[in-house]
Amino acid sequence: MSHCQAKRIDLKLNYALQHGTPEDYLKMNLELNNKIGLVTGASTGIGAQVARILAEEGADVVVVGFGEDDPGARDTVRSVEAKGRRAWLIQMDISKPRSVTAAVEQLKTTLDHLDILILCAGQSIITPWTEITSDEWNQVIGVNLSGAFYLLQALSPMLRDGGSIVTVASVAAHTGAPHHIHYAAAKAGLVNLTKSLARGLAPRIRVNCVAPGITLTPMGVETIAALDADYARKKIPLQRYARPEEIARCIVFVASPVAGFMTGATIDINGGREMR
Repeated sequence: MSHCQAKRIDLKLNYALQHGTPEDYLKMNLELNNKIGLVTGASTGIGAQVARILAEEGADVVVVGFGEDDPGARDTVRSVEAKGRRAWLIQMDISKPRSVTAAVEQLKTTLDHLDILILCAGQSIITPWTEITSDEWNQVIGVNLSGAFYLLQALSPMLRDGGSIVTVASVAAHTGAPHHIHYAAAKAGLVNLTKSLARGLAPRIRVNCVAPGITLTPMGVETIAALDADYARKKIPLQRYARPEEIARCIVFVASPVAGFMTGATIDINGGREMR
């Protein structure tokens, strides 16, 4: 990718993340007033947009940040509070069970229930598959698949009856991805974890998955840089990449009571890149 192409992508990303588009501000009326949602990966990208839209729809939000200091997560907390909703910040490394357990125990001292869990946290490392080390494999599987399991095991008991879980996979779960096969494998596992939990937690809790296509987030830009310059035009019928708020609105809809008869589903939102 040339310097000019990378610059254009950076400009698109900055605009999408900082300014959005007019439809960003349309309330969807999803019956979320006074619900409490927890969002992982809420420091930036899709997760930050999910937290903001939950607040727009009247929900309070637990923002999950990474590590001991996460400026992006603090920014998300402020954006939720700016919309007149309550926000709490908890920090954890979702790939480490002890970190998850400690953070959940801390959360229980503040809240006695949740209504929604949305798992947006993810990690993609662009590495040729022949060069992936065992440490890198375990790291990517740990964040994208094992971490989801640890979180769901720890947090699902906090969900009230009628609650909802949404996991976030990827179009790579269906297509494969030679430049990050560990990520694609983990996301495919997440799709099946979603189906298994949908059966295991029914009828008390709904569990669904949203599988986005390439999105203009910091992680998405790294993926775009590994692709041909005209990938979107050639491979995606809508000939562009997704904006974070487009994916986030779908996620929040699926999480909401308005989608109350949906469970065990994987919703593809990829501009037509993969049609099943």
